[in-house]
Amino acid sequence: MAESGSKLYLGLDFSTQQIKATIIDDSLELLLGDFDTSVSFDDLRQYNTSGGVIRHEDGRTVTAPTIMWVEALDILLNKLKSLNFPFEKVAGISSSGQQHGSVYWRKGSEEVLKSLEPSQTLASQLQSVFSIPQSPIWMDSSTTEQCKQLEQQCGGSLVVAKKTGSRAYERFTGNQIAKLNIVDTVNLRDTERISLVSSFGVTLFAGNYAPIDYSDGSGMNLLDIQSKNWWQEALDVCCPNLKDLLGEPVPSNTVVGNISDYYVKKYGFSPDCKIVAGTGDNPSSLAGMTLQEGDVEVSLGTSDTVFLWITEADPQLMGHVFVNPVDSLAFMALLCYKNGSLTRQRIRDQCSNGDWTEFEQLLASTNPGNGGCIGFYYDDPEITPPVVGVHRFSSDDTPVDSFTPETEVRAVVEGQFLAKYIHACSLGYRITPSSRILATGGAAENKQILQILANVFNACVYTGVTTSSASLGAAYRAKHALMEPGTSFETIGQLARSVYPYSLGVEPQRDVHEKVYQPMAERVESLLAQLPTFQ
Repeated sequence: MAESGSKLYLGLDFSTQQIKATIIDDSLELLLGDFDTSVSFDDLRQYNTSGGVIRHEDGRTVTAPTIMWVEALDILLNKLKSLNFPFEKVAGISSSGQQHGSVYWRKGSEEVLKSLEPSQTLASQLQSVFSIPQSPIWMDSSTTEQCKQLEQQCGGSLVVAKKTGSRAYERFTGNQIAKLNIVDTVNLRDTERISLVSSFGVTLFAGNYAPIDYSDGSGMNLLDIQSKNWWQEALDVCCPNLKDLLGEPVPSNTVVGNISDYYVKKYGFSPDCKIVAGTGDNPSSLAGMTLQEGDVEVSLGTSDTVFLWITEADPQLMGHVFVNPVDSLAFMALLCYKNGSLTRQRIRDQCSNGDWTEFEQLLASTNPGNGGCIGFYYDDPEITPPVVGVHRFSSDDTPVDSFTPETEVRAVVEGQFLAKYIHACSLGYRITPSSRILATGGAAENKQILQILANVFNACVYTGVTTSSASLGAAYRAKHALMEPGTSFETIGQLARSVYPYSLGVEPQRDVHEKVYQPMAERVESLLAQLPTFQ
């Protein structure tokens, strides 16, 4: 609990399934217990969502009711009020939001935001302000034609990747806007401003349109990640006058203004409370985990993700590069893999009777390098690379139909981690003496799996990262933005790591990396390039 008189910082995460609040004090101590508050969108049954989203009949269009997010914020703030939360102590607020989601404000909406009545809820006053009431979100895959058009008219997929950090992706906001420009032209023409979910959350608190930050803006296929300006050629492909609809992008630590008077009168916030630019949930997680240059975060969940702090950007056709959310001169790379824990579990069930202890024993019974055997296991069509199916190879790179159980178990883990390693290197990852891997997710509890991860990346693996890293990152960024100008975010990182230190999981066996996994990575890269893709 915060000391009496301590300033507080509120971080909000508008994720796919819920809105969550995380509060810290000046010492970065978390206010846990009653004030660790969230609202599940599915609990607002009138919106008929499942997992926070609406899946449309075409099987590809996925949206969320924008007003649902507003009503959830009403409920969350009233929960805090009922718990006697000291709103008056909050010095700064920022938000995290599910990346690639977009919000469309009808003409005249900013005037409504500026004149909110404290006697009424946000939802009741904002019911009619969204020109497109269903927000496209990251799960949408209905913009294939718009992606093709963007790449064709902007010089090809690699040119788009080098410029914007990613090749054209169906879920990216620019392509979603391009689709709306065709299928919902009338309502798009009635739009005054387009927000991302992260800037939408900040807009609600600021009472006027908040700018899009560089980092979340990097996930739109519209921002030149080097100049930090909108790429006019891409804007022209997507929609007329799009630059005016988006506003000017800003650094992620920008203070966009003071809190709206609505919250001062309704909840008792201080009128001096500052509102800080929001950012996407993945960049916000980088802040929440206090990654440093050279660090890698590996989330071993249903889908596996890899975050990288890199100093120079060299985007490729696979993976994504964003402007770094805590240092706009640096970058963040992101890799996402559909085939994560469920694939590992299938091999566990097949080879070790569904028992993780037996799975670990089988791993321990085989040597690093697996006798030269390599396997790639894509039960679902993979993102990175776009491959499906199981592909096994013997030590001479000959395709084979099966492995022994112990070979299969090691092959699935080594294949996954070696692929992550070569993709990370292609995006700029370089091993340094201080490099750390922060491992999260269920598989981070398995020492044998962590040892392979450490050996493949040649870095120490740490565990113990918070599960609320996105909302925590928003709170950290709010605190950082109100510190002395020029203060490095690493000041926050050092303090955070002293309050909540990571635990050293395993150390790498350096000779194993150099003698086994480095040459094996070259084979993996060559074999992956030979696999048939579905793009």
